[in-house]
Amino acid sequence: MTFRVRPPLDRPPLCLAVAATLVATALPVAVGMSTAQAAPTGWLPVNSCGETGLNPARPPAPDPVPGLPLPPLPDAIQIPLPYPEFVPVPEPGPAPDLTRVEQQLPDDPCANPCPDLTDRSEEPDEAGDTGSSGSHGSSGSSGSADLGLPRIEIVPQPETIPIPVPSDNPAPEPQPAPPFLLPPIEPAGTVAAPPTPDVRDVRLVSQLTGPGSENRTDKRWQVSGTDLGIIWESAPGEVAVAFGDTFGLDWRPPGANGEDWRSNVLGHSTDTDLSDGMTIDSMVQGSRCHAAEILDSRHVRNYETTTIPTSGFAIGDRQYMSYMSVRRWSVVPGMWYTNHGGIAYSDDNGQTWTKDQHAKWHNIFGLGRFQVAAMVPQGDHVYVFGTPNGRMGSVGLARVPTADVLNPSAYQYWVAGHWVPVVEHLATPVVDGTASELSVRYDAERDVWQMAYLDLGAGAIVLREATTPQGAWSERARLVETYDYPSSYGGFLHPWSTPDDLYFTLSHWDTYNVYLMHAEIG
Repeated sequence: MTFRVRPPLDRPPLCLAVAATLVATALPVAVGMSTAQAAPTGWLPVNSCGETGLNPARPPAPDPVPGLPLPPLPDAIQIPLPYPEFVPVPEPGPAPDLTRVEQQLPDDPCANPCPDLTDRSEEPDEAGDTGSSGSHGSSGSSGSADLGLPRIEIVPQPETIPIPVPSDNPAPEPQPAPPFLLPPIEPAGTVAAPPTPDVRDVRLVSQLTGPGSENRTDKRWQVSGTDLGIIWESAPGEVAVAFGDTFGLDWRPPGANGEDWRSNVLGHSTDTDLSDGMTIDSMVQGSRCHAAEILDSRHVRNYETTTIPTSGFAIGDRQYMSYMSVRRWSVVPGMWYTNHGGIAYSDDNGQTWTKDQHAKWHNIFGLGRFQVAAMVPQGDHVYVFGTPNGRMGSVGLARVPTADVLNPSAYQYWVAGHWVPVVEHLATPVVDGTASELSVRYDAERDVWQMAYLDLGAGAIVLREATTPQGAWSERARLVETYDYPSSYGGFLHPWSTPDDLYFTLSHWDTYNVYLMHAEIG
């Protein structure tokens, strides 16, 4: 078995998909080879411009073996070697960059709008590869490496110790505090659960982002690797699509990596025919052919590593987006720690956003129940389905009048059959087990609520339904098996799904991009 010391990692992995990867592969280590790289010839999709895309599904086995196949051995087992790194963090931080540039796309969808920025040749590095991790290269090693065993890599990894220091940056203007409200305690019982959804014929419709996608986001907006794809109706006939940690032209699979890092980006689509994919018409740009980071982040580990959208909705002309401020990623796969969950708003259809200074749920002692929120307006209220930080929390429920979304004191939490103010930490779980990457929609045509999330225990992205937000919720139906789509997560529901056709986005860690999926529902 070969040992090798690698250079320090620029930063820890940023994606929420590690736990799904490990569940799918049953390996306690990071696999240093992407599914796309290991795929057989002809298995990868090709878009209408002749560009090769990425496939999140398990590659077909060349020689099927009866019974459960064993996962392949990884190329390398990486052992992190932490060392302290003191990092000054100026406070106040810099003001968000609100520069916006109108996009100009050519009439020919296969023409690159900014060839000077995006048409770069693949230059091999000194080891003779293109920078993808997991390549054996020509290390000159022998012994057990010749037997096909993984090599051991000692990876020096800085453990950031942030030190706040004064800065010359102006402090942000204080926002007026909302009035303190104390809503009453109101009864809210459950009703019988509807039948388990009948899910049939789940299929991959198209690759939504990245190299080789029909949207060619790498060439149009320098979005080569990204995740999530949270969709809400931003205006009649239009949806907004929010993505998480995003990387540009230097991104290489597997996973989240690269210097051109934006914590989040936002696109818009008017595509109503989802049967052949979803066209992204535009993205919010900070410069020519470059999607802007719409919610600013300090990008300092153990302080504020990143800021990730968790849901979005519109009330009138104002857009709202819930987000989580991630303090750091845990060494335990699938876990992370937040500073707070919060709400931002936009009054210019998503071009610029303001983080509300008061609409925050701080993660005191790591016990915050609404750090990762899915917010859905319905009737006179906005309903909030929330989980703690990490992937191991249960789903709690809250509601707030639509006029008071930015006032935390106006929220009521569902506790044992009642709407109760203040007691966030006592919210009663509305479904059994734990949930991650939660997505909820209200189907007005059927008067039914739908909830999708990654269920690690089930090894699947699952779907439940209910006739009221508090339930009772149906038993779970399996939407996507992580065996069929290893290292997949997400499952964000498209608001224009119908009673028969459910569309949702799927994220995939290895290819680190977003895909549109379809399921027939009965």
